[in-house]
Amino acid sequence: MIAILGLLVGALVGLVLEPEVPAVLQPYLPIAVVAALDALFGGLRALLDGTFDDRVFIVSFLSNVVVAAVIVFLGDQLGVGTQLSTAVVVVLGIRIFSNAAAIRRHLFRA
Repeated sequence: MIAILGLLVGALVGLVLEPEVPAVLQPYLPIAVVAALDALFGGLRALLDGTFDDRVFIVSFLSNVVVAAVIVFLGDQLGVGTQLSTAVVVVLGIRIFSNAAAIRRHLFRA
């Protein structure tokens, strides 16, 4: 319940204050969001499977975001940033859809 309230308060504060992301960080924001969604869906799947561990979730959440951002940063430095960004989104997208399918099977027995 506290997490949901924190999410709602954070979303409202973001809508009211409308923070601006520095231009240098803008290429990394979508990748970080997709990485965070991957961890979120993985955590929900683990919760439904009865194997959820809060420490594993926090480490997974933070490491997904950091690793994805580092990969995109290295791609920018090598001059292939868009290709690596696409690769990160594809890999994390596959994981998100895989977890979503497992969640659907668990909830609807289908």
